[in-house]
Amino acid sequence: MEEIFPSFSGENLNKERKTIPDHYTEKNLIVIIAFQRWHQRLVDSSIDSLEQMGISDTHYILEVPVIEKTTWFRKIRLDTIMRAGIRDSDVRARTITLYTNKANFTDKFSIGNEDSIHWFVVDHISHQILLRGEGLISPEDISGIKSRSKS
Repeated sequence: MEEIFPSFSGENLNKERKTIPDHYTEKNLIVIIAFQRWHQRLVDSSIDSLEQMGISDTHYILEVPVIEKTTWFRKIRLDTIMRAGIRDSDVRARTITLYTNKANFTDKFSIGNEDSIHWFVVDHISHQILLRGEGLISPEDISGIKSRSKS
């Protein structure tokens, strides 16, 4: 039975409201979900590897920091700090912050822990999860992404 990627909405760092996966219709997606601030180096390394292997030509690459729902003021402060640290408009566009109940989110996505990043390869038409993993995206994972996305 196919597993469908649940839809959710957030705002990217360019202040645009996006719904994943619904707003991404031209090519498959790789959605990298991070829960802790220290996960950023895993996200950055994974994206660097994906880009070096040309995956950004065939897939949208999105990073989704998931943060426990908080006050409006704290949300504005965190978003401002993230925007200040990221000058590149393309990186800002692909970074979609989600303020939500983390326990509900992890249940919805069958994520057993927040100890590392979790990533999903999603078909842009059916929203079927083609592949999923935890931790740094390795060269072997990238080979799997390439082969699975051709099916």
